[in-house]
Amino acid sequence: MKSGNGYGKGDRWNNEAGKSCNKAGNSPGKIDRPCTAPKKILMLSWEYPPRIIGGISRVVYNLAQELGKKGNEVHVVTCWEEGLKEEELDCHVNVHRIRTCEIDASCFINWVHHMNFSFLEGSIKLINEKGKMDIIHAHDWMTTFAARTLKHIYMIPLICTMHATEAGRNHGIHNDIQRYINSVEWRLTYESWRVIVNSNYMKGEVRNTFQLPEDKIRVIPNGVNIEKFNNCSSDIDFRRKYAMDNEKIVFFVGRLVNEKGAHILVHAAPKIIHHYNNVKFVITGRGPQLDYLQKIANEMNISHKVYFTGYISDEELVKLYKCVDVAVFPSLYEPFGIVALEGMLANVPVVVSDAGGLDEIVQHGVDGMKSYAGNSNSLADSILEILFNPAKAEEMKKKAYEKVCSIYNWNIIAGKTEEVYNEVLKTVVISS
Repeated sequence: MKSGNGYGKGDRWNNEAGKSCNKAGNSPGKIDRPCTAPKKILMLSWEYPPRIIGGISRVVYNLAQELGKKGNEVHVVTCWEEGLKEEELDCHVNVHRIRTCEIDASCFINWVHHMNFSFLEGSIKLINEKGKMDIIHAHDWMTTFAARTLKHIYMIPLICTMHATEAGRNHGIHNDIQRYINSVEWRLTYESWRVIVNSNYMKGEVRNTFQLPEDKIRVIPNGVNIEKFNNCSSDIDFRRKYAMDNEKIVFFVGRLVNEKGAHILVHAAPKIIHHYNNVKFVITGRGPQLDYLQKIANEMNISHKVYFTGYISDEELVKLYKCVDVAVFPSLYEPFGIVALEGMLANVPVVVSDAGGLDEIVQHGVDGMKSYAGNSNSLADSILEILFNPAKAEEMKKKAYEKVCSIYNWNIIAGKTEEVYNEVLKTVVISS
């Protein structure tokens, strides 16, 4: 597989470091604005709140909003859903929700292709009305074809964020669909001038999977809304919906899929209950693993100690975070791990696995506890350490909160993203 640098054979791009910053599409030497001036940014993402499929939605929302606050003109092209406005100014972001073609949704790959046709049509209309964009920022493989086409039609530099990879999610490539998605991911990284990833773990993954040159990848962590838990405190009546007053709540939130590791927590529960009986496991989220999780809880005779809440709203989730005693994220594969940051920000002691980006967020025994990924015995020990040592848990909570506020702040993250934009615009030279 060839490595990509954003200017393949046949492109009109070159990568000579220009002394001026040309607006994409202009002739060489014509300066429209300084590289550091506010920019017109086109973001492509298949999800944006209130449409939330996975973690990308909130990342795109927070990044776009912060870039808009900094004076940039941000346009997000995303999917329309019933009840949502097609065009909307959402605080600092112009949102363009595109109606995708009505086709058989059972074939996901076909649906993605039609989504890209629709995104392309909507983006062309947007550019015709609002003028040319300075940067295209694509999120994950699903927007590859629209992003690539817009790049070449309008000669606009393309940047992508790879939130995860198909090889990472599936521990390798095992069938034709996975091979196809993997090849599209490679195409997006090849076409992009820079590839942003959210952890050093992901840097290694995309570098090795797609054979990317080291200097093409930039590591910028995800973040959380620092004000998310402001004006929210523990509500004892709300807490009683989930556990008795004497029970400590061990909390998991995430998609109920194998890679998120909820089954590791359920398997760890008997050991925890044996040593600390006054405990309740609250598992929040939905997904294909729910029936399996309920089945193993029944088989181990701990179903009375495990409460599966299903999906809950963001408002309820914020309230629940303020009621729990330990937040647990035992992922088997995790490119980053925003949920761990939310637990730290909510002032809850966290236990994470040492998988992927989670390993970089938490310093074991200092601002949280870590366990070996996939090891329920190790996970149980880390949870018990917090339950039996409240003074240590308080100290870890304090340090975790300070870390989140100083490092994983969206204002800081948006500034680093702007630096990548500026870096690219300084080197973009369009040949005549």
